[in-house]
Amino acid sequence: MSGTRPLRKVNQLPFGRPWVAPSLLAARYDTLATEVAAVEKGGAEALHLDIMDGHFVPNLSFGADLVKALRPLSEMLFDVHLMISDPLTYAPRFQAAGADHITFHVEAVSQPSQVIQAIHALGCTAGISLRPGTPASALLPYLEEVEMVLVMTVEPGFGGQSFREDQLPKIREFRKAIDALGKPIRLEVDGGVGAATAALCREAGADVLVAGSSVFRCPDGDYRRAIEALR
Repeated sequence: MSGTRPLRKVNQLPFGRPWVAPSLLAARYDTLATEVAAVEKGGAEALHLDIMDGHFVPNLSFGADLVKALRPLSEMLFDVHLMISDPLTYAPRFQAAGADHITFHVEAVSQPSQVIQAIHALGCTAGISLRPGTPASALLPYLEEVEMVLVMTVEPGFGGQSFREDQLPKIREFRKAIDALGKPIRLEVDGGVGAATAALCREAGADVLVAGSSVFRCPDGDYRRAIEALR
């Protein structure tokens, strides 16, 4: 099925309505294929894949082999979030596994531009992210080089955390900077995003919402309803 995915220009993300990107971390691991199919059928534009190395963040998740196994099962954009210490080494492995977009953390590298260029050379769009305690100013110098900014509204490394409203000013700051540039840069938010907090994020300027528990663990199991509630 992956061979039928709509073609997009290299280094360009589709624009239009806000995206919902369910986070695979919250899915049932014993039925992953079914879970991925269900959120795609429910209207999700992207699948968010959190990669943790137990070093940059104090937890482990999954690797490129799982991404490769899921790729033929879905036409969604694969939004790979590298919460790892060495994104430059591992980005090619995730591109080969089927990543469309790769985000790394500004805190993990000494030369962010080098990593961005490497991701672009792989044919993927590039994103850059930052922890809640990192000011927007650490990322702003690289804004013009990327296709997405990811604001973490929880401390990266664990799912199920509560949304931090003190990150809303940072989202607004990035929205203002992106609008001033006049470039098609997506603004993504990840962490504690549910129907109520999604509205706050949208008001602040976010246009990509990563949601784990609020989709995969929704009480009635209606993924379409949960996804539409986030919009």
